[in-house]
Amino acid sequence: MHSDIHLRLHDLRAAELRDRARTHRPPREDLRTQLGWTLVELGLRLVQQQPAPAARIA
Repeated sequence: MHSDIHLRLHDLRAAELRDRARTHRPPREDLRTQLGWTLVELGLRLVQQQPAPAARIA
């Protein structure tokens, strides 16, 4: 296969994949909401943990 043909096929396939990727993006609002609640849950877990005892230097 000539390199020109191979390059053209590659360009066509890359353009096709870019078009498909644009149509399959997850909704950002749902992602932001999920991330926000995950951070809230993590913060609550950190607040509930007992502080570790301070190490004594002898």
